[in-house]
Amino acid sequence: MSSALQARLLTAALSAAALAAVALAVPTGQATAAQTLAAPDISVTNVKAHLTQLQSIATANSGNRAHGRAGYKASVDYVKAKLDAAGFTTTLQTFTSSGSTGYNVIADWPGGDTDNVIMAGAHLDSVTAGPGINDNGSGSAAILETALTVASSGYQPTKHLRFAWWGAEELGMIGSTYYVNNLSTANKAKIDGYLNFDMIGSPNPGYFVYDDDATIEAVFKDWFTAKGIATEIETEGDGRSDHAPFDDAGIPIGGLFSGADYIKTTAQAAKWGGTSGKAFDACYHASCDTSSNINDTALDNNSDAIANAIWTLSGTATTPPTGTSFENTTDVTIGDNSTAVESPITVTGVTGNAPTALAVAVDIKHTWRGDLVIDLVAPDSSTYRLKSSSSSDSADNVITTYTVNASTETANGTWKLRVQDVAAQDTGYIDSWKLTF
Repeated sequence: MSSALQARLLTAALSAAALAAVALAVPTGQATAAQTLAAPDISVTNVKAHLTQLQSIATANSGNRAHGRAGYKASVDYVKAKLDAAGFTTTLQTFTSSGSTGYNVIADWPGGDTDNVIMAGAHLDSVTAGPGINDNGSGSAAILETALTVASSGYQPTKHLRFAWWGAEELGMIGSTYYVNNLSTANKAKIDGYLNFDMIGSPNPGYFVYDDDATIEAVFKDWFTAKGIATEIETEGDGRSDHAPFDDAGIPIGGLFSGADYIKTTAQAAKWGGTSGKAFDACYHASCDTSSNINDTALDNNSDAIANAIWTLSGTATTPPTGTSFENTTDVTIGDNSTAVESPITVTGVTGNAPTALAVAVDIKHTWRGDLVIDLVAPDSSTYRLKSSSSSDSADNVITTYTVNASTETANGTWKLRVQDVAAQDTGYIDSWKLTF
């Protein structure tokens, strides 16, 4: 957040385990047209891991990640390496400001209609006074993990996806302005929307939504409303973060914000929790803006809202065909005569309820399958018994397909295979399992 922010919005009436464990497959028999799948949950643990890395970079480089300093270039290298490994096409765009070379990281996800681009960005630099973990490690880490989730989920949207990490925002949106100014008129027209995320994990947070484009605003507000989270309008559209040059170029913009150094009112504290009479972020532009200066709940909510907006704005709604499958191939050890273990699958993009003949294909390696009790757990926690234990069933392994009448269950959501070994002396593991709708 640029230093000019301190002069604005002084009135009190300012009117949103790890994904790798959820092996979400691209549906078998996928339709030719891209599908609008519901956005996967963004792991706040992974987002915070990126923040830990940015903190470590700052600590090793005079306590900051500011433009022209070694900490900023190290931050750029960290982000770019993650994106390169995930399969993005990345570009380092260089510019000069205050006598130093600056860097924008631009990452394009291959595929999608390049004449219709959805773009998300956040500034990666800090001020010289501190490591800048909320301002703006939070936005940078959230869009990084969203981009990595695009890759790991195999998402192929109709529109083209582009992510950006801007340099020298704290000096006056230098990097983002350079980027926009160097776009041709034709390429500016190809950007259907730019989403900006500058401070989304404030320790005494609010939930503010930009109101500059009605369509983008509605996507964010609808998501928060569905979660029972009230929002207020963020009037940062007056030009004090990296969306400003996009707005000036006539590109639709939107974004989220959790508050800086102005004061949370009594009404806002009643609505969002936290402490009235205190700043949303008392460590704004200070040395205490460290990895401990983050509200995990706000970071989690805002990260998920970002992903929802990316998925919603970039796809075309089509229903997966009958026979669409979702599979988890991650091994899960089954403890001998121990508590139940679970393996999750997240189902997205399936309209309505599950079928009357939901196919549950199970591959469990075990030296005495009679010890095993197997249940299917629906997204609402309802359970369906697939197999009971039997002392007379002495064969190895459970490799079969069960059929479940799950027609009362909403198809989309996280389903789980729950397995328990209820007798001693034999061992095994869940090798894989699959749901076919």
